[in-house]
Amino acid sequence: MLTIYGVYRSRASRVYWMAEELGLQFRSVPVLQARRLVSPLSDEAPLNTQAPDFLAVNPMGQIPSIKDGDVVMHESLAINLYLARKHGGPLSGKTVEEDGLLTMWTIWAASQVEPETVRIVLTYDNGLENSEGGKQTIAAACRSLRRPLAALESHLAGKQWIVGDRFTVADLNIAEVLRYAQSEGALFDAHPNVKAWIERCQSRPAYKAMQATRGKEPMEV
Repeated sequence: MLTIYGVYRSRASRVYWMAEELGLQFRSVPVLQARRLVSPLSDEAPLNTQAPDFLAVNPMGQIPSIKDGDVVMHESLAINLYLARKHGGPLSGKTVEEDGLLTMWTIWAASQVEPETVRIVLTYDNGLENSEGGKQTIAAACRSLRRPLAALESHLAGKQWIVGDRFTVADLNIAEVLRYAQSEGALFDAHPNVKAWIERCQSRPAYKAMQATRGKEPMEV
């Protein structure tokens, strides 16, 4: 059985969503981010990214990770590409060309979009969104996102989905990367194709199932 390491309030959400889309049975091992704990190495601390038991799975000390038979993988977006390729179906590429496009768009999300969306979500996570420095950080990230979002806006003109005529792993991966910036409504209002597309992604039952479980996790530890 597939084992997913990581709490839902982390990048592991992407893998949990993917598992729901594919209808996979999986075992969830909640692993907290060590930064959320005062003393992550204390004997009383819950399993976290600095715990020796988890470092034996992922020496980088980051979530998510998976075990799938003899395969151990890290990096959420790569894990989703792997799961799509392994299990096939509409979320995977139908051709070598489609498979290449799924990979291209996923790398694009990781390199061109996620660094800025993470800056935004961490500003909120740290409660700094109303501070002068926080406002400047968010504004700078939004400026940096204009070019990639303009490219995505153009790509989605007259289309429902990123690759082919269906929801794929590329849509899931990019939607999850962009979710970190959804606090900035004006950014999405300025890109109506992107806004409508992400609403389609997030209306899927598998996304809602993931979010329902995520909502049950405590905000604080």
